Amino acid sequence: MADGKTIGIISLKGGVGKTSSVANLGAALASEFGRKVLVVDANFSAPNLGLHLGLINPKITIHDVLLGRCKAEDAVHEHKAGFHLIPGAYVSRKVRPSALNDRISHLKERYDDIVIDSSPNLNEEMLATMMASDELLVITSPDYPTLSATLRAVRLARQKRTPITGIVLNKVRGKKFELRTEDIEHAAQVPVIGVLPEDINMLESVSVATPLVLHKGRSDAAIAYKKLAARLIGREYRDPRLLQRLKSVLGMGPREK
Repeated sequence: MADGKTIGIISLKGGVGKTSSVANLGAALASEFGRKVLVVDANFSAPNLGLHLGLINPKITIHDVLLGRCKAEDAVHEHKAGFHLIPGAYVSRKVRPSALNDRISHLKERYDDIVIDSSPNLNEEMLATMMASDELLVITSPDYPTLSATLRAVRLARQKRTPITGIVLNKVRGKKFELRTEDIEHAAQVPVIGVLPEDINMLESVSVATPLVLHKGRSDAAIAYKKLAARLIGREYRDPRLLQRLKSVLGMGPREK
């Protein structure tokens, strides 16, 4: 029997890659490390995690669970990659987000990891993710507007006393005008535990509704997601690309945290 944990993925700004991160972390944990994984779409007002994973018209959703129409187990869909998904309904009645924890917490007995995609807005939907999570990851990008939103998300999580495991810095281009990792850590007082490079392959993976770690598993961002997944479970991941390992040894690659 699994004795899992729930990881909430949050941000207070759209477009930073929150949903893509949920899909790729779920895929990486399952495919690379053999974990029993469930991903849940808790962006109740604008769910699209199912679309990222190729589930176009789910018959049973998290909305049905929250409306009391079925048990959480009935809303679980199996992905071809070996992890499970509870999608959202694209058109549905309003639900009570605060019921999320009560409806899904027992699933930790079945899964090693439950990864929740939250709303990108400061509302009761995001609060529901925080209350249902054992720990949080905050997704951000290296610019001032997003940092401002990130600081608000961190402050709210602290108020709700949900532990923040770290910040994930996404869409990094390696340009001088971008905020440095050290600056973000200093401002938020939270460690950056993952740095994900801007990768055109990500857009391609979204277009084919397949997580990048499965679509192009040796691409830069895919490797970064696998390293992040490993860190979340206390494991190590070795980059299989010989050239990248040589660059790392010679100090030519990007500095890792």
